[in-house]
Amino acid sequence: MFDIQNIYQPVNLAEALHIAALHPRAVIIAGGTDVLIEARAGKLAEQELLSIQGLNDLHGIEVDDNGDLLIGPLSRFRDLEEHALIQRHIPILAQAAATVGGPQIRAVGTVGGNVMNGVTSADTSSTLHALQAELLLQSEAGRRLLPIKELHIGPGQTSRQPGEILTKIIIRRAHYADTGGCYLKYAMREAMDIATLGCAVLVSPDEAGERIARARIAFGVAAPVPMRAEAAEQALAGQNAAEAEANIADLIRAEIRPRDSWRASREFRLQIAGVLAQRALAAAWRQALERRVCG
Repeated sequence: MFDIQNIYQPVNLAEALHIAALHPRAVIIAGGTDVLIEARAGKLAEQELLSIQGLNDLHGIEVDDNGDLLIGPLSRFRDLEEHALIQRHIPILAQAAATVGGPQIRAVGTVGGNVMNGVTSADTSSTLHALQAELLLQSEAGRRLLPIKELHIGPGQTSRQPGEILTKIIIRRAHYADTGGCYLKYAMREAMDIATLGCAVLVSPDEAGERIARARIAFGVAAPVPMRAEAAEQALAGQNAAEAEANIADLIRAEIRPRDSWRASREFRLQIAGVLAQRALAAAWRQALERRVCG
């Protein structure tokens, strides 16, 4: 039994922003795969819901004239898995989306919900950190562009302001061009499970294709919020693939801050973080070289 005070179902974005301004504490619901579980558990008692599920403005995936990828927050995980633009330009995001839940969840769950729920285990969230995504947040008062690294401020907490709605996820061409990527997830079960730890790695080779020009490494469940391993990224720049693969595990273990939980101990997460990072780096490097050859 859902103990919900009210639910609002706007027909367009302008109406949604107006309702959000009038009811700033209303919980935004899209696919509902997280919110409805909380409602069933009684965690949203007396709350109001603002459903954005039917807003066509928030769907779609496209590339603009600058080559930047624009992803509607109502894009479902299945959309990310299958869309030609995602597969061509940022296959790492398709890879991450494919690890979320089962087919039923991926058919209804949305990337916007996965990012904005603020949890560190969100598979697409850590991947978007590696891609240096930007989030377009709108309210009746205006709009602002927020780097995703500024979104997560604590476990389950975000810097979204009352009345704001996520309306676009932007990935700049400069952050995906000439890169290879890999997302790897460790979970207690092989499918339909929350990540015990998730690792996203992007690499760009130098002009000769011999050394790492740039690396971006992001984790889920390695800290209270999704995080970039920026010290490791800087240390790997200029190394060849063999050196980087040999060094990355120790660099990562020195930087991340996992905790003990019923899913895994801190020590276990430190161990698998190094292994996942090493494997993801090797796969990302191979993909980067292959994409350069194929153009």
